[in-house]
Parts: sequence; structure tokens; C-alpha cells
Amino acid sequence: MTTKSPYEIRVERVRDTVRKHSALDDKTATDLAVQVLHALDTIPEKVR
Repeated sequence: MTTKSPYEIRVERVRDTVRKHSALDDKTATDLAVQVLHALDTIPEKVR
């Protein structure tokens, strides 16, 4: 059993949300989740 990193858990959470509200497949939803998290992580903390 492998332990998931906090980042992996975040990607899965975003992926699952995207899949729930779209017709995207798992790979495409995961790729989009990675891009969304990258975009969110580049927002300065003061703005978030």
C-alpha cells in the first residue's frame, strides 16, 4: 500500500469534481486537474 502525497490527493479531488460535471475521460480530467492546481498555486497567497 502506497501513501498518497497531499498533492496527489488534491489532484484526485479536482479530477473527481471535473469528471462529475463533464464528460471528460479520466486521463483528460487528471491533466486538467494538474493544470488547475498549477494555476491556483501560482496565485500569490495574499490574493487567495
